[in-house]
Amino acid sequence: MRKPNKFERHESRLATTDEQGHRVFLYPEDVKGKWRNKRTIFFWFLILLYLVLPWIHIGGKQSILLNIAKREFTFFTHTFYSHDAPLLIFIFLGIPLFFAFVTSIWGRAWCGWGCPQTVFIDAIYRQIELWTEGKSRQREALDKAPMSLLKAAKKLSKWILYLLVSMHIAHSFIGYFVGTWELYEITLAPPSSNFGIFTATWITVAIILIDFGWFREQFCIIACPYGRMQSVIMDDHSMVVTYDEKRGEPRRLSEESNSESPVLEGDCINCYHCVKVCPTGIDIRRGTQLECIACTNCIDACDEIMTKVGKPEGLIRYDTELGKQGVKVKKIGLRSIIYLTLMTIVFGGFIYMLNQQDRLRVMMLRGSKSPFQIVRTTEIEEIANHYKIAIDYNGEKVQKLFFMIKDPVLAKAIRVATPRAPWQLKKGHNKANIFFRFNKKILIKGNRKIILLIKNGDTEKEATLVLEQEVNLAGPLR
Repeated sequence: MRKPNKFERHESRLATTDEQGHRVFLYPEDVKGKWRNKRTIFFWFLILLYLVLPWIHIGGKQSILLNIAKREFTFFTHTFYSHDAPLLIFIFLGIPLFFAFVTSIWGRAWCGWGCPQTVFIDAIYRQIELWTEGKSRQREALDKAPMSLLKAAKKLSKWILYLLVSMHIAHSFIGYFVGTWELYEITLAPPSSNFGIFTATWITVAIILIDFGWFREQFCIIACPYGRMQSVIMDDHSMVVTYDEKRGEPRRLSEESNSESPVLEGDCINCYHCVKVCPTGIDIRRGTQLECIACTNCIDACDEIMTKVGKPEGLIRYDTELGKQGVKVKKIGLRSIIYLTLMTIVFGGFIYMLNQQDRLRVMMLRGSKSPFQIVRTTEIEEIANHYKIAIDYNGEKVQKLFFMIKDPVLAKAIRVATPRAPWQLKKGHNKANIFFRFNKKILIKGNRKIILLIKNGDTEKEATLVLEQEVNLAGPLR
C-alpha cells in the first residue's frame, strides 16, 4: 500500500488546522516563473507608491491627507471638510461596485495582486524569512528543532527585522492622517508631548507585526469578508486560477491510475508542487475554493514541472469555468455590465458633486427663537430679523463679499448689517450673523420674500454678482 503524501489535503478540513482544530503552520516553497516576476514588479510599484505618495506635495498641500482632528481631507489639491460628508455616499457605493466589477471579470485579482496583506507579506516579510531562516524545508526543520543558540539568533534577527519594517509601514500609514512633515517633527519630540499619536502609532505597529509576521493566511481564511463575497459576485464567466481536469486526470500514481495502462494517465504527475507553493495550503486541483487568493504560484509551479516532463504549459492557468470546458465566452457578461453601469452612475454623480464644490453654498437659519424683534428708537420703530448665515467655499482665493437687496426700492428701506463689510470669505466653512432692519410698514400681512444679492469685490461698486439667495423676512401682522 502506497504511503499517503503529507500534502494530500483532507476532504472537509482546512489545510491550516489539524484534527483538534489547532493551527498548522505552512511553509510555502519559493517559486519562479513569469507570473512571479510580474507580481514582484507590481508589488514593489505599489509599495513605493504607498511610501512616496504622502511625501508628494502639490500646491503646498500633501497629495493625500486625512486630517481627522481638523476634519480636513485632501485628495490631490481637492480639500473636503466634515460638512462634505454626503460625498462619502458615492465613495461607500463606488468602492464595493468597483470590487464587484473587477471580481466579476478577473476573479480574486485584488487578493493576489493588490491587497496589502499579500503585497507586504510576499514582497518583504517572506524575503526576510528567507534571508534569516532559509528556504521552506529549512524553516520547517528549524521550527521542529529544539531551542539552541543558533535557532534563537535566527528567530530574534527575523523578528527584529519584522519590527523595523512594521514601524516604517506604520509611520507611513500615520503620515496619511497627521501629515508627513508634522509626523517627522513629532518623532523628534518626547512621546509625552503627543501621547495620543504615539499610542496610535505603536498600536498600528503591533497590528501590522502580528498580522504580517504571524497571523498571515489566517486573516484571508478567517477574517477577510471578501473571500465569502466572491461566491456571490463571480460566475462561470469570471477569470479564476483553475486546474484542467480533462487534461490532467487521471493523475499518475493515483488510485484511478492503472500502472499497466499508462495511456490512461493524464498530464498531472501528482507531484503536489502546486500545493507546496500555495500560501494558504489548498489543492487547486479540487476546484475554486474560498481560501484561494489567486496568487498564481501554482501556475508557475505547474508550468515548471510540465516543462521538465515535456508536456505543454497551462495545466493550471487563468481561465473561466466555461472556457475550461471549451466554450467561448465574452469577457464582459451581463453581470459585469450591470456592475459597470452602476459604477459609472455613481462615479458620474461624484464628479458632478465635486465640480459643485468650488461654488458658494449658502444656508441661512434664523438666529433667534422669535422670528422677529421690534427695535424702538427715538426716531422710528423698526423690525429686526436675525439670521445665521453659513457659507461653504472650497476655492483657493479669498472672497470679499457684500450683501445687498436686489429690489432697488426695498434696498433703500431695508438695512443689511454684517460683522464687517466686505466680509472676507476663506476656504472652508464660514459662519456669521446677519441682520435685516426695516420699518414695519414695509411688510404686508406679516412677511415678505426678498432676494439677497451676494457680490464679490474690493469695493461695493466694483463687486460682481456671485449668487442670489431668497430670504423670508417676518414681522407683525399689522
